[in-house]
Amino acid sequence: MKIRRRIVLQMGAGTVLASAIHGCNQKTSNQLVTKSPSSTEKTEIAPKVIVGYWPVSASLSFYLALEKGYFKQAGLNVDANKFPGAQQVVEGLIAGRVQGSAAIGSSNLALGEILQPGLFKIIASNPSNIQNVVDEIIVAKDSPIKTIDDLKGKKFGTGPGPQNQALAKGILEKIGIDNSQVIQLETKQHIPAIASGQIDAAFTLEPTGTIGQLKGVTRILETGVIAKYILGNSGVPWFGGSSTLSTQFIQENPEATKKYIQVYRRAIQNIRDNPNEARKYLAGYTPIEGELAKAVPIPAYKMYDEFTDSDLKYFQNFFDYMYEKQVFSKKVDVTSLIYKDT
Repeated sequence: MKIRRRIVLQMGAGTVLASAIHGCNQKTSNQLVTKSPSSTEKTEIAPKVIVGYWPVSASLSFYLALEKGYFKQAGLNVDANKFPGAQQVVEGLIAGRVQGSAAIGSSNLALGEILQPGLFKIIASNPSNIQNVVDEIIVAKDSPIKTIDDLKGKKFGTGPGPQNQALAKGILEKIGIDNSQVIQLETKQHIPAIASGQIDAAFTLEPTGTIGQLKGVTRILETGVIAKYILGNSGVPWFGGSSTLSTQFIQENPEATKKYIQVYRRAIQNIRDNPNEARKYLAGYTPIEGELAKAVPIPAYKMYDEFTDSDLKYFQNFFDYMYEKQVFSKKVDVTSLIYKDT
């Protein structure tokens, strides 16, 4: 990995929830038997699909597909590898160590695209807004802060890195706070920092808000803040996370790609049909277990062929905002990143 690439990718995750690196056990390759037009049997070795993920709820569809055996049923040899952050997954894509990603920060993926154009294709994304909650502002349970306008003059926290910094400052700018000093803290520190008075409020991500409420320490002031303050409407989608396959894998393994996408679609539909039953698959892959798993919002999904023109518009608006704030060194075209059927 070149140093230049590592520096750029470590600019910070769009969604931040770090955990220790863990590699899952390697699986034995499956053999697929196909027939040529002459009916002569030919054995093909199923390619290994190493998928990088980090322990967040947005990747629930991937966890469910693994645990229910959907990949094996499709004859796919999928190996899950856990990373401490989205930027490390993108580095893995660039280096060819992973062939795809479960849901990681869309802005991290865009940074990878800037470094290596044509790196991946998005097969599904996670839309969030006031209905599908991922992003939020939290305050102390008994805080006198009642609305976002009360944040003027308060100590405001966010996750680490220029991406989180740009989003947090953008929210404050919308309520008339310019040249704000935003305190960067790891997401897991947001609740204790509020409890100790180090900060008065934080722009954060689930499951932080749910954890704070269950502990009786913090409360959620407002949800869907990226959609409302950055994109202009609390009901529009912010595609903060996306799942991918590398372009190289897609080109070299067209049949395996189709099967992988079919499995992803099946898992997403399972979550849509049985959201509460799906919650149990967060355990083991994320720290979200027990009462927290019962309370945390279930992620929403859009498959690549479910994107509307409006969806793509707001997805592009998000990337354009990152360019305007100089988080991205150049503009990134969202449409070019979306997988297309061949």
